[in-house]
Amino acid sequence: MQGYALIIEDVKEMADLISLFLEKEGMVADARESAEEGLELLKQKPYDIVILDLNLPGMDGFEFLGEARKISDCPVLVVTARDADEDLIAGLGQGADEYMTKPFSPRVLVARVRALVRRSRGAADRGEAERAPSAIRFGPYELDRSALVLRKGRDIVPLSGKEFAVLLFLAENAGSPQSPQTIYDAVWKSKYGDLTAVAVYVQRLRKKIEADPSAPDYLLTDYGRGYRFEPEPPREGEGAGGA
Repeated sequence: MQGYALIIEDVKEMADLISLFLEKEGMVADARESAEEGLELLKQKPYDIVILDLNLPGMDGFEFLGEARKISDCPVLVVTARDADEDLIAGLGQGADEYMTKPFSPRVLVARVRALVRRSRGAADRGEAERAPSAIRFGPYELDRSALVLRKGRDIVPLSGKEFAVLLFLAENAGSPQSPQTIYDAVWKSKYGDLTAVAVYVQRLRKKIEADPSAPDYLLTDYGRGYRFEPEPPREGEGAGGA
């Protein structure tokens, strides 16, 4: 597995351990002890993945995520001593793709990194995209499979890799409700995990593409069935809620 990893961890021994295991896998790892330093590096170089501690001096991991998502959509793996559900959900809501709680096995971390990088790189190679038109259009938007971007007119709507994958999966199954489990299986490539992550990503997408996220036109909720993508806004009296 070749590529570039940015490690933001203020405990040097932990950063060195992660770097060692990643470098054994063939990755080049840059480590920084603060979010501010990591953010500056992220502005200068393209990375395949960021491994981020939440508890940092100065700018914390949540603030870093908010700033990083303005300039990069590379996968972010949060590694944290925090295990409270609200903290982990907040991390996902700010733009993290996966999380691990300390203590952890370095080999498991490497496996997570490998999976995230593979998914990020392989999104353009999906067989469905090869057989389908390169873009899905809805309202003022164009979801470009080949470029892996969402456009609104000439502007690009900033989406993380996981946000793009969730929106693409729903758009490719337009008109058909998809349960949180089905979405998680397809996007996270796993049958085991925190399904609340799906709701977090749907809410994030609504904030970016809906005129009124509380009354969505495109990403609808079919209560008891899941989420449904509609390329055309429903007529008055139709549609479902936005919870």
